[in-house]
Amino acid sequence: MLNPSRIRVIAVGKVRKRWIQDGLAVYLKRLPGLVVSELRDADPAREGQVILAELRPEERLVALCEEGELLSSQALAQRLQGTGSERLAFAIGGADGLDQAVKARASWSLSLSPLTFPHELARLLLLEQLYRAHSIQQGGAYHRS
Repeated sequence: MLNPSRIRVIAVGKVRKRWIQDGLAVYLKRLPGLVVSELRDADPAREGQVILAELRPEERLVALCEEGELLSSQALAQRLQGTGSERLAFAIGGADGLDQAVKARASWSLSLSPLTFPHELARLLLLEQLYRAHSIQQGGAYHRS
């Protein structure tokens, strides 16, 4: 079962759009214990260094990138179920994406869509999908398939 307190999102850049901030607040409230660590924008190589330095030894890194695995919401819920009690850190890069060093260090890579999204919106989509996975695992009514 997905345990939000064992998940952290490491995200580059500040969320400036109010409506995205509001959406993030909704999902953070629904996923108590989930933490978002916000890092300062820089060039991709510097962002990569900071992301890897931010990573804790007990965390398994999941890179969000366009070449990552495309999963349905059901498949993501199953994949997260399979992580058991592991601690996960989802990394979202800045406007230029994740540095190759972060992708190489990741245990697995996830793509939210074949479409490209601004990093602020990717953060909101990730939190929504984590909540949806949590709901699927609990048999809740949020996800209707």
